[in-house]
Amino acid sequence: MNDDQLLRYSRHILLREIDVPGQQRITNARVLVIGAGGLGSPVLLYLAASGVGQITVCDDDNVDISNLQRQIAHCSDAIGRNKAESAAAAMRAINPGIDVQVLTQRLAGAALAAQVAAADVVIDASDNFATRHAVNRACVEHRKPLVSGAAIGFDGQVTVFDLRYAGSPCYHCLYPDTGSSDEIRCAENGVFSPLVGMIGTVQAAEALKLMCGAGESLNGRLLLLDALNMQWRSVRLQKDPGCGVCGILR
Repeated sequence: MNDDQLLRYSRHILLREIDVPGQQRITNARVLVIGAGGLGSPVLLYLAASGVGQITVCDDDNVDISNLQRQIAHCSDAIGRNKAESAAAAMRAINPGIDVQVLTQRLAGAALAAQVAAADVVIDASDNFATRHAVNRACVEHRKPLVSGAAIGFDGQVTVFDLRYAGSPCYHCLYPDTGSSDEIRCAENGVFSPLVGMIGTVQAAEALKLMCGAGESLNGRLLLLDALNMQWRSVRLQKDPGCGVCGILR
């Protein structure tokens, strides 16, 4: 790292759990973030501020005025602009020394697999089950750690599926893919604005810990937040040996 980086990231470097080697690993890391909305906004801003060297942000949606209540990476001037492009501009304003790659189309199939394979950590900040299951399958196939979050109403959840370990559960173990299109969306049911910030910030923290090797990750644990009563719960997750996605891993 150069002198500017040593100064910019000095508060990380002062932490003995991170220090210079850990920050260097963050600076060298490549992260794929799926979604630049409510969850993706705090994720992307903190990854940028923390100096993640290369961040690929993917979102095919455009900023709408109804997003601005919670999606803090976007401002009023961004209405009508693609969310990935808008978020990238905010990230570069925070830290011009990072490399931000923008994908304005929804990733699927071979394109999704290629992006996951190239990443050190994948963060799912999407808002639909189809995307979550597709991202999970790609992470299982390429043995990539997946940081998963969700938020609706006053309730949120976050966990890590570290597919580098054969004993790790995957998203399909927790939510089997039934092919049903029935899902709760914040567009129809609302979401408490700070909730997505709280969940997204935990996602960013877990991703940074994975990059630098600090502490213990949420792999095998699901954090549940009831923001209305401000209560956190931790639930143990186990691999489903009959899982149709990760069950074949040994």
